[in-house]
Amino acid sequence: MNDATPLNADQQELDKFSQLAHRWWDPSSEFKPLHDINPLRLEYIDSLAGLSAKHVLDVGCGGGILSESMAARGANVTGIDLGEKALKVAKLHLLESGQKVDYRLIAVEALAQQEAGQYDVVTCMEMLEHVPDPASIVRACSQLVKPGGQVFFSTLNRNLKSYLFAVIGAEYVLNMLPRGTHEYAKFLKPSELARHCRASGLVVDEVTGMSYNPLSKVYSLGKDTSVNYMLACRREA
Repeated sequence: MNDATPLNADQQELDKFSQLAHRWWDPSSEFKPLHDINPLRLEYIDSLAGLSAKHVLDVGCGGGILSESMAARGANVTGIDLGEKALKVAKLHLLESGQKVDYRLIAVEALAQQEAGQYDVVTCMEMLEHVPDPASIVRACSQLVKPGGQVFFSTLNRNLKSYLFAVIGAEYVLNMLPRGTHEYAKFLKPSELARHCRASGLVVDEVTGMSYNPLSKVYSLGKDTSVNYMLACRREA
């Protein structure tokens, strides 16, 4: 990626998360849902990839919630993001946790030109619904993982239920997220994400749903992919 290539990022999205960056590690803040779902997605990734001693890239790492938890499982983790304030928060939190993560301010497409095929596992969580060109992110993730390596994505489905739950419910009724966190038009159907994966040389292994029970306030994994879902795939050897 040269200097003339525009960043695959929405400046308004970056600004939005920058304003909240200092609250990233507050489990009662706007980032509470990320803290709540992190144990689920960590176990899911670890159960399929076996994180210990693996070289892992966390794309769109933000303040480092997933990055640190993967490092705690014994992975050698690199976290990248375009949010400078979030990365500063992530680096500061390492002083408190004692974990080791290599945080870098770089676009995934640029890193793919520098370190193609260098990672055993690539994760990209809750990011695709915030960028102008998700296919470009998927392509870069495929380039960065080693042949036979695994890539994990999570995002939001696009349908009436996801609009009602993830936008109206989470942002306006339950106030779980700041209003304007999500833009419905950027949500991705599993079939669309799977198509991007196949076009990038990735084989889709499984799609798993993540559901939230507003009564018990508990998240769980299952077959219901109608709102939140994770997609596990691997690069062809």
